[in-house]
Amino acid sequence: MLRAAVIGIGSNSLRMLIADIKDAQLHRVLRDREGLRVFAALDKNGNIADSMLDQACASVTAMKQKAMEMGADVIHLFATSAVRDARNQRAFIERLLACTGLRLEVCSGETEAKLSFIGATSRERSGMIDIGGGSTEIVIGQSEKIEYADSLQMGAVRLFRAAPIRSAEEALAMVKRVSSILHPHKKTIMSLETPRQWVGVGGTFTTCAALAQDVSWIERKLIHGYRLTQEQVRSIMLSLADMPMVDRLELKGLQPQRADIIVHGLAILYGCMQDMAIASITVSEHGNLEGYLKMAYMLTVAAS
Repeated sequence: MLRAAVIGIGSNSLRMLIADIKDAQLHRVLRDREGLRVFAALDKNGNIADSMLDQACASVTAMKQKAMEMGADVIHLFATSAVRDARNQRAFIERLLACTGLRLEVCSGETEAKLSFIGATSRERSGMIDIGGGSTEIVIGQSEKIEYADSLQMGAVRLFRAAPIRSAEEALAMVKRVSSILHPHKKTIMSLETPRQWVGVGGTFTTCAALAQDVSWIERKLIHGYRLTQEQVRSIMLSLADMPMVDRLELKGLQPQRADIIVHGLAILYGCMQDMAIASITVSEHGNLEGYLKMAYMLTVAAS
């Protein structure tokens, strides 16, 4: 048995998964998360601010320490959209290596999409949408056999920085913006055979599932596997868009750190569901962390 930890630096959060790998199976031991918002720390020149470099080093060090205390045999570290976009990516990598001893792997958009897909889907042919802070990944395939994978430059934090949403009208305008970003890819996606199921990954999905059920955002057992309909997504998006921030913060289904960007995430989700004719989508708590460990260990074991 191998106990492995993987830390992922996303555009909106820092997350860690510790899992035991035994008999080509992944057994989750611990999940951890911190709202880091690296994408929001990109300045006008596309550089990650020095203060964020320091914060990331401290946060990754703390997670590494926790993984070691829990007996992790190996610790992996990767980053996605925000670090991928950063002009000072090399400095970020070098600072993390010097501070934590961990070598950062910066995933391409295609790799990011594949990791989320493998982590979130089962063995049946599926489609997946992963809405992050800086980008949205769309994948169609079956297991590691990928038919389509792309990473689009529309994430909840990216769109939040581009344009505010203070009303239902502005939310619908953002949906149109999402449609225009998706448009060049739509023909290829729609030419493929319709997946048997669609799976959604990321905080936008888990938050929407919690709000739809009026449960706390930490109720993972009720959130994982919940099926969201297109109409539910639209209704929640419009309701939140018209809601003052102080009232949003009172909702038990909405994580406080996500209150400002949630409508942007829902605009991405609704735009994708509408344009790709997705009537419902199943929420997954699993994603690129699981996918990373599966790719690193389980799929190689299965192939050997």
